Amino acid sequence: MEEYKMINEGDKIAVCLSGGKDSITMLQALKALQRFYPKKFELIAISIHPGFEFFDTDFLQKICDDLQIPLFIEKSNAKEIVFNIRKEKNPCSLCANLRRGVINSVAIREGCNKIALGHNQDDVLETFLLNLLYTGNITTFAPVSYMDRSKITLIRPLVYTPEKEIRRFIRKNNLEVMPKVCPMDGTSKREDMKQLIFTLTKSIPMLRANLFGAIQRNLEGWKK
Repeated sequence: MEEYKMINEGDKIAVCLSGGKDSITMLQALKALQRFYPKKFELIAISIHPGFEFFDTDFLQKICDDLQIPLFIEKSNAKEIVFNIRKEKNPCSLCANLRRGVINSVAIREGCNKIALGHNQDDVLETFLLNLLYTGNITTFAPVSYMDRSKITLIRPLVYTPEKEIRRFIRKNNLEVMPKVCPMDGTSKREDMKQLIFTLTKSIPMLRANLFGAIQRNLEGWKK
């Protein structure tokens, strides 16, 4: 947070809450930070209902009620567009774009100047490999990104946090997560990258550290 100056005095931050381990960890962490951080900031949560039957809005509401954070649940036609109309074989990118548009609109409507996304360190590495291998681009998302069109800044507080540490946090604090957030969980190209990193790390123990270090040193957007 400090290294990339993610929060400034008076910020109103919209936390994207999917119900998965990453977004719940981020919401808990930002609420805890709010109690002692020298820069005062507001929090709200935004959740996009994609239309899947298993998406449990009551579960999300209870989390936010317990933390005393306002929750805004917005319905989306992502399921119909992505799976029924477009019948996407690799739906993640289109689904993310549809959700992002709704999130931006709600954040603007509620007077937020920042949106917090729950991408962790594993997501950074997987996105880097996806872009490199499938599009030939050496890119991944940045800790902080300013969107000119909406005038909103995206922050990713968990980019230094490995996924295993998030799982450990959830277990240690006996936190519940939504059992299923997306029907593509475990079957997407991102999962292929996860398995690739896992396999390579067996023979190259420093692989993760080397990849992450290269991203920090060489990619625009990661400059401090």
